[in-house]
Amino acid sequence: MATLLDRPVGRRRFIRVSAALAAAALLPAAGLAAAPVRRWSGQALGAHASIELVGADAHLAATTFAEVEAEIARLEALFSLYRSDSALSRLNVAGRLDAPEADVLRLLALVRSVHDRTGGLFDPTVQPLFAAYAAHYAGGRTDALPAAVLADRLALVGFGGVDFDEAGVRFARPGMALTLNGVAQGYITDRVADLLKARGFADVLLDIGEIRALGGGRDGDGWKVGLSAGPDSDALAATLRLTDRAVATSAMRGTVLDPAGRVGHILHPRQGAVASAFSAVSVVAPEAALADALSTAVVLMPPAEVATLNGGGVEVYATPA
Repeated sequence: MATLLDRPVGRRRFIRVSAALAAAALLPAAGLAAAPVRRWSGQALGAHASIELVGADAHLAATTFAEVEAEIARLEALFSLYRSDSALSRLNVAGRLDAPEADVLRLLALVRSVHDRTGGLFDPTVQPLFAAYAAHYAGGRTDALPAAVLADRLALVGFGGVDFDEAGVRFARPGMALTLNGVAQGYITDRVADLLKARGFADVLLDIGEIRALGGGRDGDGWKVGLSAGPDSDALAATLRLTDRAVATSAMRGTVLDPAGRVGHILHPRQGAVASAFSAVSVVAPEAALADALSTAVVLMPPAEVATLNGGGVEVYATPA
């Protein structure tokens, strides 16, 4: 049995996935064809989310999916930019967050690692810059963001100004703010994958803002995943088979901020709005959070630098604009 998971283009992500459903590792090979497939769909950080779980009876699936929903809700309470009571929103308002939960520290540690690996191109402190562009174009204006406003907001950007440890998270300058939209969905995908593995499921397809495949699929050759060539194209840039891997796709024009469609939502931390050399970028990595963050950064890279990220389990697929 096969399924095609399609969802409309939305804020950076437009992967089309075609996956041959696999069976839980606990089932004998002779029972694979008859293994039940349980499906869940919902929302995570405002994006459509779905899971296909093989090898559970109806009761086990209901119990498992209830745990999944609780885990997503717990993590949204930490990372949502749109909930005023989230840990992230409280940090952005106060400039500090005391006694952060372990997941906050783990995610910020990953951000720091990818920030360093990409020469600072992955930088979630662009949130004040994003807010300035969004406000400027909210009324339908078509002119560029004023240079003085751009300079003022760029002065607030820089992940080096974020200090964090078990005691708290602290911003170095008033007015700084974080957006974790370029990594949090991947992180939630990974945490749900961990939950399912802990429950004994070894062949699962997760689409929780980003894609993660557990196991090798029904034929053992991996889950078949098609990578989009861009938000304006029906073509596939590549077709992959993933085993215990994750993939994330980003595009500058996955969402645009201005009426003319020239200002994409992925902003350069030292320049602001820029053009991308790529119509779409997909990154395959061992975990979805890493793939998510790296795909965001590659959108901003010159083509000659992209190959430097390959290796260590990471593969980059970039479609020229």
